[in-house]
Amino acid sequence: MAQGEAAGRGTAQPQDQGWAWMVLLAAVVLQGLTLGFPSCIGVFFKDLQHEFQASNSQTSWFPSIIVAVLHGGGPLCSILVKWFGCRFVVMLGGLLSGLGMVSSSFCRSISQLYLTAGLITGLGSCFSFQAGVTVLGCYFVRWRTLANAVASTGVSLGFTLWPLLSQYLLDKMGWRNTFLIFGGILLNCCVCGAIMRPIQPASGSLLESAKPKEEPGSGAEEAQLSNGASPHHSTLQKHTRRTKCFQMLQKYLAFDIFCQNKGYQIYTIGVAWTMMGFALPHVYLVPYAIHNGVEEGKAALLISIIGLINIFIRPFTGLLSGHRVFTGRRIYLYSLAALLCGLSNFICIISAEFSVLILYCVILSIAMSGVGALTFQVLMDVVEMDRFSSALGLFTILESITLLIGPPLTGFLVDITSDFHYVFYNSSFFLISAALFMGLSFCALEKKNKLKEASKACLDNPSIYQYSETSTEPKTESQSPPAVQYVTSI
Repeated sequence: MAQGEAAGRGTAQPQDQGWAWMVLLAAVVLQGLTLGFPSCIGVFFKDLQHEFQASNSQTSWFPSIIVAVLHGGGPLCSILVKWFGCRFVVMLGGLLSGLGMVSSSFCRSISQLYLTAGLITGLGSCFSFQAGVTVLGCYFVRWRTLANAVASTGVSLGFTLWPLLSQYLLDKMGWRNTFLIFGGILLNCCVCGAIMRPIQPASGSLLESAKPKEEPGSGAEEAQLSNGASPHHSTLQKHTRRTKCFQMLQKYLAFDIFCQNKGYQIYTIGVAWTMMGFALPHVYLVPYAIHNGVEEGKAALLISIIGLINIFIRPFTGLLSGHRVFTGRRIYLYSLAALLCGLSNFICIISAEFSVLILYCVILSIAMSGVGALTFQVLMDVVEMDRFSSALGLFTILESITLLIGPPLTGFLVDITSDFHYVFYNSSFFLISAALFMGLSFCALEKKNKLKEASKACLDNPSIYQYSETSTEPKTESQSPPAVQYVTSI
């Protein structure tokens, strides 16, 4: 456990001031580099298809793997942060991201690209982003909510700048040299990590609580096993291993919450289903526009428009959802945003003219801002904060699975029909059905809970199936959130 303790030690520094704001600036850049990067992959779609003679389905596995690993690697990142500290993990992620993109510039097949730019770069981005979010929670206590809101603007900046830079470099030097340059750009995550120097945690703060705690009785049991005092040494050893394995799963993958909490169950299934269609426009919008005669430069601009509008709309959506009027009702706002995303896709089906596609991007970006800003706010509403990290582990893994399989399945449908309209048909189906499922299910659950409360008014303990509101106000040092939180952003 020495590594985790060493990583947590550092010079005592004041929180919410001084160097904390430099860390916040590094977090903005970090989120732009990591979460913003997948937005530019659609720019290379046609070139990769031509280079490797690949189908739409085969090519779409590349961005799908990046996004899936970026979202699903949270539990592994959390374990590494526990042992080595945030700064090391951020810099390790930057090294992996750069290495993955440099290696991808030498790939000779699409399957090699899955491993280099997909798995290695995706995992590196996951480490850098999620460890960066964790260290941000250590530097900010009073202004933690504001710090996270400001840091999330980096995502929108990345969405705006990455596609424009990608198209410029692609036109000048081809995709291989562009990927080589991207490797160097992503190495700047290491610079951001270097800025995030360890901080001496105050009592009850995030890093202090992140130190591994020994289970009661585990030391005595291990001593007994090592001394051979038990006649059933092998049996007890296996039992201990199973117990530790179960505790690890319980900590990072909250199956018990999924089985017992109906609100969490409905929301997790609904968001996983939403992600089947949510990522499709990001992958196929640029190829769709080029296929219908839009210039490549203008096609790349469409993704940048989405990112630019997100810069202004996402913080506004976050502030609006925090108003007391929406207390306990954020799930309905999320469902409405997902519904608007689904309905906006019909604009592309009507026409593929550039002016119409701009209108589509404006409406889609507004709806996307709602989905992105509310995803984890709603999760905090349906799950107690002391189990939030555990609930988030299972949530992100299920989300990453659907993010992985959604684009390739749609690409296969486009291959056999030669019609790009099926991209938007599919996206609309998944988004609209998920929005209706979540909205109607929570409405029914709320009515059921009200009936239970009326019939059991004399009981003090609420139902375990209750969809309850948990305060999201910034906590004091003595009320800091769970040990290690890995948070993804959409």
